[in-house]
Amino acid sequence: MKREQRAAQIWSLLALCASRRQILTYGELSQLIGVPNPYLGQLLEPVQSFCLTSKLPPLTSLVVSERTGIPGAGFIAAADVPSAQAQVFAFNWLSTPAPTPEQFEQAVSALPSNGRPLAELQRQGRATGNSGTSST
Repeated sequence: MKREQRAAQIWSLLALCASRRQILTYGELSQLIGVPNPYLGQLLEPVQSFCLTSKLPPLTSLVVSERTGIPGAGFIAAADVPSAQAQVFAFNWLSTPAPTPEQFEQAVSALPSNGRPLAELQRQGRATGNSGTSST
């Protein structure tokens, strides 16, 4: 399965979690989709990039380390994780059409986001005219 197809699978899981106000650990996500933990960052990147470019709350903020309770270093969509999670919980994800694998691919192409500093992405957005790199 391609990365963008896995991202679509992850999107559905996270949208359901958001509607139920639930958080997943990386270990739980790993078990649910059958992918080892070390590969999750690259699979979460298309979801994060899509949320950033579409000005949506950062859905990937719901995936956290079991040890720290916060997302890993690849998550850069918001500095204030609890606030971001509250925004995700308040958003109506189930009435929002799920992105296609092609839309995920376009989002990563437009804004590769895994682990890049948010300030860098914001500068890039201003340079290219893309204002979809808000910090929320």
